[in-house]
Order: sequence, then C-alpha cells, then structure tokens
Amino acid sequence: MNSGIRFDGVSVAYGGTTVLDHLDLTVEPGEVMALLGPSGSGKTTALRAVAGFVRPASGRVFIGGQDVTALPPYKRGIGMVVQQYALFPHLRVDANVAFGLKAQKAPKAEIPARVAEALEMTGMAAYARRYPRELSGGQQQRVAIARALAIRPRVLLLDEPLSALDARLRSGMLAELARLHRELPDVSILYVTHDQVEALTLADRIAVMDKARLQDCGTPQDLYRRPRTEFTASFVGNANLLPVTVAADGVLFEGAELKVPAADATPGSTATLCVRPHLVGLGDGPNALRGRVTEVQWRGSTHRLYVEVGGHRVKADVRELRETPALGTEVTLHFAPQDAVLLGAGVADG
Repeated sequence: MNSGIRFDGVSVAYGGTTVLDHLDLTVEPGEVMALLGPSGSGKTTALRAVAGFVRPASGRVFIGGQDVTALPPYKRGIGMVVQQYALFPHLRVDANVAFGLKAQKAPKAEIPARVAEALEMTGMAAYARRYPRELSGGQQQRVAIARALAIRPRVLLLDEPLSALDARLRSGMLAELARLHRELPDVSILYVTHDQVEALTLADRIAVMDKARLQDCGTPQDLYRRPRTEFTASFVGNANLLPVTVAADGVLFEGAELKVPAADATPGSTATLCVRPHLVGLGDGPNALRGRVTEVQWRGSTHRLYVEVGGHRVKADVRELRETPALGTEVTLHFAPQDAVLLGAGVADG
C-alpha cells in the first residue's frame, strides 16, 4: 500500500491573504514528517489541505500517488487527531472508536474486532465501556488516536496532538507515538507542531515553515547540527548567531579571528556564525572570546551563562560549574572550530 504524501506547488489563500505559498514537499511511505513552525507559518493549513478541509488555490495534493485535490475527506483514506480530541461526550469509548468505521460503512461484523484492535494498540482496551468524561486528558488523546487508527488509514494526520497535555503526559505520549510508528511501518504520518522537542524526538524528517513558506527540510540531526538558515538555527534548538566577516583563514568577530570549517566564501563578505550553547565552554581554549557575565541561570544539570562580548550576548550551557561567576565578572568562552556553522556567507566567484 503506497501511503506517501506529495504537495505539488500547493498554495492556499483566505480573503486575498496567502497562508500557504507554493509548497513542494514529499512525505515518503512510512515516514514521520514533522511540520515545525510558529503560529501562522502555514503548517496547519498544509495538513488541512491533505485532509481535504481546505481547497488549494493552486497546486495539487497526492496521497499514494493518487491526485486527491478534488476528493472529499472521507474518500482520502486518512486518520486525523487534533489538539482537543473531538470525542463525542455522549458515546462510550468503544462507540467513539467505531464512529469512523460506521461512517465508512465497514461491514458490521468486522467493527467490534477492529475497535478492539485499535484500543489494544493504544493501551485503552480496559476503558472500552467508559465515557470520555471518566478519562484523563492523556487517556482521551489515546482514544482519539485509536479512532483514527481503527479505519486503518494509509495516512495519519496529527495536528498539535499533545499541546493540551502537561509535560509528564506529553513525554509519555511521545513514547507511545514512537511505538505506534514502529508497529505501523506502512503508515505515513504528518505531524504538525510548534514544539521543537516533539519534532526532534519523533520525526524522521522535519519541514521548517515560516511566513507561509517552506524554509528548510531535513533529518533532525542535519537541521540541528548543520542548519542552512538563521531561522532554522534559531527555531530547531537554541543557537548563538553571531555576525562575522569572512577572512582568509576563518572569520572575524569583534576583532577576534575565529577558526571555522572551510567555506567557499569571499573574504570580506558578511555572514552569521552559528554555535550551539552546549558546545560553548568556559575557560581557555580554541576560538576564545572574552566577555562580561550579565546573567546566570541554574537549569539543574547545567548553568546557562549569558556573556556580553562586544555588545553581543553569547550563551553557554556549562555542566558541573563548581563556582558560579558573579555578575559583571570577566570570563573567557571557547568553542571548537568543528562545532561552528557558517550561514549566509557570500560565495566566491569561479
């Protein structure tokens, strides 16, 4: 069963305002693709275009190689889970899970077994005869997922499914979704979130959205370790973004010459240097930066130091700090050349 999704130049507009601008993106069969971005970035609109709840102004949507742009939602073979669960309060759990099967006119004799299978898969078999009001938020979300899985969809759409849960439940549900993905290797999952931890934890690839456009796409490791844009660097993880000038053997930052991985860039051009805070050390070392401590935050396993270097704030996450530097203290930070990424450098001719 081919379950991939393909956006072919999909644009969506409301009242003359473009909310999704020429999206070209492919979700491979069996892949979890996270659409990550701030509110208003176009990620939920993209998901709704797959579901059939919005009609593109231009472009086409394909599921399993079939053009579904003009198909109604119930003919697309999708399961969908939204933030607020959308369970029917007057129906017991088993009836909620059976709802989609009945809507699809599944054979009556098959429905009980399909419901039992979905509830077992989500760990909710023991709650089949309860009403939604008798369940916790996490349990209600499991029922919503079971209802989506009962129809055996080729595509599963998840729209901010964990945002209504507290941190402990969210962590547990992430583990459950990862398990479900392993048990359903043929189902493509499109997962909309503004939470970078959810995207990094669950997705095979992340599509970074901003201002109605696709900004970047890659594996979580690639986007985190080697982001291609400042927006990706700042939205996927935490980053120091330092304005630098390209030099013959590195870059210049506030008078300091820093060694970074070689780039085909024109000396004298401007660029941005990206360094993750956890890769910045305290004390002498390569690529030393002198500055003044302006803030210290204790974060359990680390201290987050904010250090002003030539008018720029540099963040360093330091482990096992025996003595916390006082505010105003002059300190030296350092980072390894291979831990830096040069963004937006001017490319040399020839």
